[in-house]
Amino acid sequence: MDKLKYEVVLFDAANTLIHKPALWENMIRVLKAHGQDIDQTELRKKHKLISEIIHFPDRTNSEFYKNFNKELLLSLGIIPDDTLLDDIFNACTYLPWQAFEDTEYLKAINLPKAVLSNFNTSLKDHLDTLFGENTFSAIIGSEKEKVGKPSIEFYQRALEILAIEPAKILYVGDSLKLDVIPAKSLGIDAWLVDRDDNFTYFNKRIASLSELSNII
Repeated sequence: MDKLKYEVVLFDAANTLIHKPALWENMIRVLKAHGQDIDQTELRKKHKLISEIIHFPDRTNSEFYKNFNKELLLSLGIIPDDTLLDDIFNACTYLPWQAFEDTEYLKAINLPKAVLSNFNTSLKDHLDTLFGENTFSAIIGSEKEKVGKPSIEFYQRALEILAIEPAKILYVGDSLKLDVIPAKSLGIDAWLVDRDDNFTYFNKRIASLSELSNII
């Protein structure tokens, strides 16, 4: 494709560029201690689908996570009780963010890179630590802007900050509801990163950020 097709690559942050890999092992360990032997693939899939339904606030708390984990457990056929919910919260909350391995490909992208994410004001510090201070030309977080995904206003704010036509933006996120649909509605070329193959019927998806080499 024409290398000048895009002027910037805009990324979501959580579960697109960064994640908490210890989450799965910790959750499985707690469930096993409570007599539930859960397959990690099924757990990750159900967690993703519940995440598409339940809105994450900019700043989460114990009440939010307990409600989220209650729905997650029910989706797995596990009836939650307060002890189990407390144990999951204590083992899985506030784990450190890490960069996905395939974010190494960002170094090969010869275009400006920016971030648009539902996140609190710590987002820049996390990204600067994990990727370096000069990796992203703009880091736009929902708490700072006081509006978030899937609001079209949040994406319009990004267009104002970037000062780039929608068609010249390649956007990559991990959610259809929060990322692809609102970005696409404004004319942004939106792609879904689907590392766990959750959205098998969606055609504009990649399994790794390295596949962006075929798009840019």
